[in-house]
Amino acid sequence: MKYVVVLGDGMADFKLSELGDKTPLEYANKPNIDNLAKISDVGLVKTVPEGLKPGSDIANLSVLGYNPRYFYSGRSPLEAVSIGIDLKDTDITYRCNLVTLSDEENYEDKTMLDYSAGEISTFEARELIHYLKKYFDDEDLELFAGVSYRHCLVYNNGILGHNLTPPHDISDKPIKNYLPEGELADKFIYMMKESYKLLKNHPVNLKRIAEGKKPANSIWLWGEGSKPMLENFHTKYGLKGGVISAVDLIRGIGILADMKIIEVPNITGNYDTNFLGKANAALEELSKGLDFVYIHMEAPDECGHQGNMKNKIYSIEQIDEKVVKVLVDGLNKMGEDYSILIMPDHPTPIAIKTHTSDPVPFLIYKSNRLCKYPAPAYDEFNAKNTGLFIEQGYTLMDRFLKN
Repeated sequence: MKYVVVLGDGMADFKLSELGDKTPLEYANKPNIDNLAKISDVGLVKTVPEGLKPGSDIANLSVLGYNPRYFYSGRSPLEAVSIGIDLKDTDITYRCNLVTLSDEENYEDKTMLDYSAGEISTFEARELIHYLKKYFDDEDLELFAGVSYRHCLVYNNGILGHNLTPPHDISDKPIKNYLPEGELADKFIYMMKESYKLLKNHPVNLKRIAEGKKPANSIWLWGEGSKPMLENFHTKYGLKGGVISAVDLIRGIGILADMKIIEVPNITGNYDTNFLGKANAALEELSKGLDFVYIHMEAPDECGHQGNMKNKIYSIEQIDEKVVKVLVDGLNKMGEDYSILIMPDHPTPIAIKTHTSDPVPFLIYKSNRLCKYPAPAYDEFNAKNTGLFIEQGYTLMDRFLKN
């Protein structure tokens, strides 16, 4: 039996008047997924437990079968593992975004214009991070460059318990009510203010501005956490698993679970990613001996954060055509029984540009079994109407893998 998870990050949404009171999932042309819904178990699952924040970290842990109440220790340490940082037990980590802030004189009066600094290239971002390291690194603090706008700060002998707001939660909002709070808040705010002074006229940013791009003119610290531990995926389920993702967070989860990180060229974490390459890589690894592949696509989530309805719909349609169709055709040709799970981790509604904790629709197709909860199409409302609801999100994986 082969197992594939098709995870469309942030794919669920709210109804939009621009789409005739439909969600992007309802509106998108996705015949392959909708056809599967008619012969699959379709329902809703709550991936974010009550009291926890609806981040991709918590939600993806749930989808993979890890109870976040026990295994979650923060977002940034998962990303730190992915970029090769060897964390000590005494390390506290922070996600460090390169962002675009408005140009008011007082830092507190600025607005979050872009949490990704116009999706700055990895090459440009690393030059900026290495420049900042000269000013910020010391015996306890160290900056590490990641991918695009996503980077990491490691604080040896740091302190947990700060209130740190994800920058994608405050798009187009003044930052004054969302600055760090807690014992080390003054130090973090100082670093953020200094980064603006240092980056504002950096040659990389002057060049970006001249080219009509957004400058990466400040860092933004969030996602506090400590060294994580995850149960080995093979030990937990008896399956050899792999992960495909452009996102450090998901790759970090895979590394900690001792799953194979499957490399695919030209994957970006947005709507211009190599959708087809992900599907083909999954099929190749399954044919070579893997039992389980987790295909993560960040594109719908990024489009949701940007309020980009058109490209969110496009991303869903690409997942349908270049991932789901290719997987089904390829798995059928292999001649072995297989199962596919299609779902988002959480909603990222266009209207609010951030995550919510609402239950999300899932679809489980098994080639060797009749379904009990079919739906005429795959979306938030047809999933609700089947009556199938999974309260504890981390138990969905057991249901998916059970034959």
